[in-house]
Amino acid sequence: MKPALLVMAAGIGSRYGGMKQLDGFGPSGEKIIDYTIYDAIRCGFGKIVFVIRRDMEAAFRGSIVERWRPFPMILVFQEHDALPAGFTAPQGRQKPWGTAHAVLTAAPAIREPFAAVNADDFYGRDALEKVHDFLMRPASGEEYCLVGYRLKNTVSDFGSVARGICELDGRRFLSRITERTKIFKSGGGISFQEGNRTAGLSGDTLVSMNLWGFIPSVFNHIKASFHSFLERSADDSNAEFFLPTVVDSLIQAGKARVTVLSTDSRWFGITYQEDRPSVEKDIRRLVAGGIYPDRLWQAA
Repeated sequence: MKPALLVMAAGIGSRYGGMKQLDGFGPSGEKIIDYTIYDAIRCGFGKIVFVIRRDMEAAFRGSIVERWRPFPMILVFQEHDALPAGFTAPQGRQKPWGTAHAVLTAAPAIREPFAAVNADDFYGRDALEKVHDFLMRPASGEEYCLVGYRLKNTVSDFGSVARGICELDGRRFLSRITERTKIFKSGGGISFQEGNRTAGLSGDTLVSMNLWGFIPSVFNHIKASFHSFLERSADDSNAEFFLPTVVDSLIQAGKARVTVLSTDSRWFGITYQEDRPSVEKDIRRLVAGGIYPDRLWQAA
């Protein structure tokens, strides 16, 4: 069975100021996700499941789904009020509940092993190929994977970013992952802030950019964790249900093992409008090097 690719694309882009997942960055107007789709098809993924908001459906179908036909694609909808019985969203909340909720939203559409990615991050074919090959192996229990990237290659010059900070054991298994929501360049180095605490981080620290490999049983774990999360945080209009937090809880409970994969691919992505020129430059470099055609859909 070919693995699926789950694309998390429901974010509201508050720091960017718009739907960056639908903005064009390539020479023919290609979006970042178009390059991920192109790579996923060549790596052997069997279908793509997009997690979006309902108000994005028309734009998504017209600019992505129609262009990539007949490759199998499914749209599912992540909404802030899509909660289990007994819970309601706080008044005024508009944004979805985070990356773990996005993955849970896709559960009805996925029965096979799957990779999960962000729509606005460029991961590279080598990284997707490594995850695909991992997912094609017979699973023994709750075995997942994660592609790690060096922190110094993932921070923005224009403001803070959120990253999952990874700790590994001696066998390249993830021993802990901690979501840091405010990481920024500071005085020639990199720091994070949590509450009133500020601390430095090594640029060589491995971080998660949400390129994961899972088996379908993970949905049961996420569902249980989401219920516990809502019992604590359902009234918090800013609370987010993060995928790294769920995975870390499974690791600490001895319920899952996560292999950290290395890759030759270089990650790049966009958080702020000011990041746009560097992303466009990176894509032009890849096109000039023959990695991608300048008219991506015509070559698909």
